[in-house]
Amino acid sequence: MQGRHLLLAAMMAALSIGVQAAEGNAEAGKANTSACIGCHGIPGYRTSFPEVYSVPKLGGQHPAYLVRALQAYKAGERSHPSMQGIAGSLSEQDMADLAAYYGGAQ
Repeated sequence: MQGRHLLLAAMMAALSIGVQAAEGNAEAGKANTSACIGCHGIPGYRTSFPEVYSVPKLGGQHPAYLVRALQAYKAGERSHPSMQGIAGSLSEQDMADLAAYYGGAQ
């Protein structure tokens, strides 16, 4: 029983960290979208590097998901060369701001 409580506490702590990390300033994020709009700002856009796929829409995504995705690109846990380069240049605050902007956009 105690193991379940510890597991639940750990899961809740991890979730709260993600939510805290996703807090940001949407206006600052909007001003920092120049690296994003070239691909994510084109409805129905498909890219061919490193393979052909549809570029996902960012508007309306959950901010915590967006922050975690950017963190994973920066850490090399997600393997898209362009996104790794872009995320590598972002601070944690930049990520939070972009997530706040795109999380509120449709």
